[in-house]
Amino acid sequence: MTARPPGRVTFVGAGPGAADLLTLRAVRVIGEADVVIWASSLVHPDVLTHAHSDAEIVDSAGLPLEGVHEIYRRAAGSGLAVARIHSGDPALWGALQEQLEICAELGLATDIVPGVSSFTAAAAAVGRELTVPQVAQSVILTRLAGGKTPMPPGEEVARFAAHGTTMALFLSAARSGQLQAELTAGGYPPETPCVVAYRVSWPDELIVRCALADLAATIREHKLWKHTLVLVGPALAAGGTRSHLYHPGHFHGFRRADRTARSALRTTLGDSRPSSVRDIPVRDAPVRDGPPTPEESRTSQPWPSSDSPTDARGTGPA
Repeated sequence: MTARPPGRVTFVGAGPGAADLLTLRAVRVIGEADVVIWASSLVHPDVLTHAHSDAEIVDSAGLPLEGVHEIYRRAAGSGLAVARIHSGDPALWGALQEQLEICAELGLATDIVPGVSSFTAAAAAVGRELTVPQVAQSVILTRLAGGKTPMPPGEEVARFAAHGTTMALFLSAARSGQLQAELTAGGYPPETPCVVAYRVSWPDELIVRCALADLAATIREHKLWKHTLVLVGPALAAGGTRSHLYHPGHFHGFRRADRTARSALRTTLGDSRPSSVRDIPVRDAPVRDGPPTPEESRTSQPWPSSDSPTDARGTGPA
């Protein structure tokens, strides 16, 4: 007798709304699933067009966790493939961890397919970079305390606001007055630019710009209390500054530096590098035909490197 294949649950990030923002992997997983679980209150129905005609479609909007648990139990017993669709990215406020633990108890294999988060979709909608060199190099993702889930000590919005960098605030629009007060108390000036983004990429998307001083009034004026994200920080209005990564004076494994430009870049930044790095000549950084070996990646650190404190823009994935 052929053994039944083990069941599998794949948690799929559906992105902020528009079905064409699904990743190719997400489309494949949904199309191959025996059971597709989605929340009609959070996920656009167009996502379901990728499910095959014989798939069982379950709307989890009216189900507690126990109801989803029963579906997972059935998947474990029958060797079913389940696509559990989450809005945005499952890693952010997706109640993911408790479901992973349930699957582990049931002996179900699990996978996670990342999705486009609403905070990056909102930045795209307003045509802004959130990490403008020399203005903001950090993005804080958080929410206001006082909702359904308690916040750990030390994670108050006012404390995060003290950094003065870009913040993306989820699940906070219903308490807009408190939100504005905490952002102000943390040190953001009243004129700090904000973006209020409702259902980004949905047909009824609404994007409103305002100053922090007008944030609560703006949210109330448009009667927004759910499906709303707030971006705040100076990067939302700052002009761009030159990225050192693409400066002709910067070199790496794929590009030689221009000597004159490199000298100018050193002067601009100040030459506070260790002598072991400062004395590396340009000719010792050859252009290669492929990426560096793992050993070279660990031991080689030409200035200014992609992860150096003097580098104005990171090169890793966002």
